[in-house]
Amino acid sequence: MPHPKPRSVLRRPQLWIGTGLIAAVVSMLFALLYVGGNVNPRGNLRDLPVALVNADAGADAGGRHVKLGDQVVAGIRKAAENDKSIDWQPVSREEADKRLGSGKVFGALVIPQDFSATVTALGAPQAAPGKQPAPPVMSVLTNQSAGSIGSSMSSQAAQKAAHAASAQIGQELLKQAAAQKAQLPPAAQLKLADPVTVTVADGHPLGARSAMGLSAFYYALVLVVCGMLGANLVNSQVDTALGYLHTDFGPFRKREPVQHTSRVRTLAIGMALMLGLSLVMGSLVEVATVGILDMDASHLGHLWLYSVSTIAVVGIGSLALFAAFGTPGMLLATVVFVAMAVPSSGATVPLQALPGFFRGLSEFEPLRQITEGLRSLLYYGAQADAGLARAWASMGIALAAALAFGFAVTAFYDRRGLHRIPRPEVEAGTPDAPAAAEPATA
Repeated sequence: MPHPKPRSVLRRPQLWIGTGLIAAVVSMLFALLYVGGNVNPRGNLRDLPVALVNADAGADAGGRHVKLGDQVVAGIRKAAENDKSIDWQPVSREEADKRLGSGKVFGALVIPQDFSATVTALGAPQAAPGKQPAPPVMSVLTNQSAGSIGSSMSSQAAQKAAHAASAQIGQELLKQAAAQKAQLPPAAQLKLADPVTVTVADGHPLGARSAMGLSAFYYALVLVVCGMLGANLVNSQVDTALGYLHTDFGPFRKREPVQHTSRVRTLAIGMALMLGLSLVMGSLVEVATVGILDMDASHLGHLWLYSVSTIAVVGIGSLALFAAFGTPGMLLATVVFVAMAVPSSGATVPLQALPGFFRGLSEFEPLRQITEGLRSLLYYGAQADAGLARAWASMGIALAAALAFGFAVTAFYDRRGLHRIPRPEVEAGTPDAPAAAEPATA
């Protein structure tokens, strides 16, 4: 009697419902996280650190000593009382250079030593229209190494503050000119109304092959992706070697004899293999980026160790999730290491311009720590306080947590007898079939 033709799998509601729900959740989650973290950086901006340097030595004018730099600083701090977007940090020029060189600030506004002297010279009676003194100058320093968008925001804020101070000083100069009954041509009046020249310069120059301060982020993303892909590869290869999965070679399928191994031992085998692959992958990433692409980098030995360690920790963390949750663990690893990590990394949009939810994520999400460690290695001379010490500490904590979680869950499964493939009955005594190549079936 002929067997009835099985119904097509496409007619099974479970296939459509299950796959549709997963696709819907993933697409919604990625959209909310990726776009939600970056959709309104200016509206979310809070306490962006910018150095404020007042090196003005003052000048004698009208029988008294004036320090217009103090007046500018007071005006900026008063304006900041109603605008919390910028965290102005009054420091010396040496301290500002140090903070720029370690990524602690996104830029700086510098009032030079001769600021008062150049301003008072403009209002002096002997300043003839045809022989004007040099204009006062304020300098805005950028810092692309801390993030291009954050650097741009700090530059705009510093320029706005400098032009506001210039307008205030200009009003005072015009009042002085009116009191002296000086006859100024229209061009001279316009010059006095906005007397300060604002210059913009790079406060911490980077090499030409640093992706404008984004090479650390791209390198970190490569390491995370390598760790996840390596874990997927290890997971499938270990299962194939243990006979849990088959391997297709064109029309042929090969399957190894099933080896009934505990979950703990399977996880240990995968982690050991991941460590070996990390040495290869980390080395090749550095060879490709530094050796072939000529990316600007120093401390190459430290960079190699950091690359290998990062791939190993991400891979081991992923394997722990795979072992604990099975196939859903792969999706969970993608959410943890990519979906939530990228928008909270502070690599493109600074943390100070992210919503509170993403700022909270940044405290433990790995990509932020990895990126800051790489910024220290690539831009800041491997300074420990520039993010490298935090990165290594976070990596150690993540490794310990992954090992403890992975082995605790798999040991629990083993104790409960939750084997991946039921063990054959002892009395049956039938050995596993030997490896064979057979045509693949749909």
